[in-house]
Amino acid sequence: MTSSMMAASVASAAPPEQRHDQVAGWFRMMVGGDEVTALYDGYVGIDTALLSGLDQQQIRERLDSLFIDSENGVQTAVNAFLVHTGEHLVLVDAGSSACFGPTLGHVPDNLRASGYTPEDVDTILMTHLHPDHVCGLTDSEGNAIYPNAELRVSQADADYWLSEEQAAAAPEDAKGFFEMARNAVAPYQQAGRLETFQPGDELMDGVSAQDTSGHTPGHTSFLFQSEDDDMLVWGDVVHSYGVQFADPGVAIEFDSDQQQAIAARQAVLSAAAEDQHWVAGAHMPFPGIGHVVRDGEGYRWLPVEYGPVSE
Repeated sequence: MTSSMMAASVASAAPPEQRHDQVAGWFRMMVGGDEVTALYDGYVGIDTALLSGLDQQQIRERLDSLFIDSENGVQTAVNAFLVHTGEHLVLVDAGSSACFGPTLGHVPDNLRASGYTPEDVDTILMTHLHPDHVCGLTDSEGNAIYPNAELRVSQADADYWLSEEQAAAAPEDAKGFFEMARNAVAPYQQAGRLETFQPGDELMDGVSAQDTSGHTPGHTSFLFQSEDDDMLVWGDVVHSYGVQFADPGVAIEFDSDQQQAIAARQAVLSAAAEDQHWVAGAHMPFPGIGHVVRDGEGYRWLPVEYGPVSE
């Protein structure tokens, strides 16, 4: 065989089969002296019919302009955030565990992939007690995934979601949300490691609870302040970045008080644009970290750029 024939044979050889596995879902950066690690729990499709305040045609046109496919529901990330303050290892929200389908429930695996273990976490801050945030506190057998952590929940959300009276009075299709919240916090409560807080409380040095209620009665965002930099972990202030940045007046069906949720979103977006602090969102495209900038009468999202972790 001539050299040209050999070259042609090598060139025509098929490549290896395609690989459909993905990199581990974690991303790390520094905010002042705090090390922040975004943890990907997975994704869920949200039907645009759940959004109100614009007609469906306007919503679809806005999403289409951003190349966001909404035909089968908008792919919406579920993120949690691990913050190493130097004195504490804090997990903000815990993901969904097995409460929702096979595309979710990956926070513990991604936490381990990032170099930590669930046993390392000493504090868990809950933005609210919806199942895609709270179910990840326990495993499939109802045991605490974070055995050394103190769980901190807003008093208003605890009074609502952990109340058997509220559950009994809820519509039939909502009763499961109450049960999932109670089951998720149960091992922490039984171990005496469940504590509540009020809006404005300083939860530890450099970490304060910010009232962003409306999505739930006690929905809370957490402001981490370190050296000359700040980050607001805002929970569910925004569900559909393709719609709600341009028009913060668009609500979602899951809001317990839509008008209050709209007011909270408008206030948070305005402050984030004015103060130029980092924000981290549970339902923003992974890693869910970026800045908010003004854009005409609305806002737009400026995601963080990948880069090495500076010390």
